[in-house]
Amino acid sequence: MRRTSLLAVPVAFLLALIPGTASAYPNPGTVTGATTIHDPTMIRTSGGRYLLYGTGGGLGHRTSTDRIAFTAGSDAFSVKPGWWSSYASEAWAPDISYQGGKYLMYYAVSTFGSNKSAIGLATSSTGLPGSWSDQGTVYTSTTSSDYNAIDPNLFVDGDGKWWLSFGSWWTGLKMIQINPATGKQLSTNTTRYSTASRPTGTKAVEAPYLVKRNGYYYLFASYDTCCAGTSSTYKVKVGRATSVTGPYVDRNGVSMMHNGGSPVLESHGRYIGPGGQSIMNDSDGDLIVYHYYDGNDNGTPKLGINLLNWSSGWPVAY
Repeated sequence: MRRTSLLAVPVAFLLALIPGTASAYPNPGTVTGATTIHDPTMIRTSGGRYLLYGTGGGLGHRTSTDRIAFTAGSDAFSVKPGWWSSYASEAWAPDISYQGGKYLMYYAVSTFGSNKSAIGLATSSTGLPGSWSDQGTVYTSTTSSDYNAIDPNLFVDGDGKWWLSFGSWWTGLKMIQINPATGKQLSTNTTRYSTASRPTGTKAVEAPYLVKRNGYYYLFASYDTCCAGTSSTYKVKVGRATSVTGPYVDRNGVSMMHNGGSPVLESHGRYIGPGGQSIMNDSDGDLIVYHYYDGNDNGTPKLGINLLNWSSGWPVAY
């Protein structure tokens, strides 16, 4: 994508892009090559190479040296862990990070529309396909649960505490505290916190992603319907809080527990249903990495990348 310096973009111009109308949403930056993907998560190695994983025939891998041209690699797992068969045959929605000298990947195992689900964890010294070591399940849900254990995202706070956000539909987005030594739930805090929900109307909120900027915690989430090609209504919204567990509110002060959320990306032109987002800090600023459905290519799911500006106190994609 075009790698414009944040300082080169007039603040007045960025503030004019605060979402509210379709024309306010930017087109994705330029990416080429193997860009067909859902739910992308990306990290930059110490050597400068981008590693991206996402949903698509398993936990598909992509790599790039310039954040523009992406090459496809093999699946994260050369052999599927045996425990998957209790939930599904494939994994979804990975979340990659680098913590304590190793790569961690949380991911979901489920079937579409079911909350008989599990969040798994794998670790690797390189982050490359075939190198991931299965660490088993982290958190699960059943058909009698009021939540869905998919779409995980690990957040490490400045105080060293680890938190895992997750959730899809049902009663919304959840969060648990994680033991940094194990990557699993902290035994001394088994609370399952609620961070966002839609108690009336559609229950469609999922794919949480948490960052901290300028003293606030920002919770990004995907709203409405994914995975329907050009009929998808996915969109990305955000709220913020002064505590990691919430309450999260939008620009208008509406709680994300009561259908709140300020828009970050919505459908416009050929770029339909943006969502499944992750946030990555790069040398030129924060990126929002997501998928959208290409209205000029039969609704094929494709990779989108944009920079974010925070000067208004809220993330604005450009």
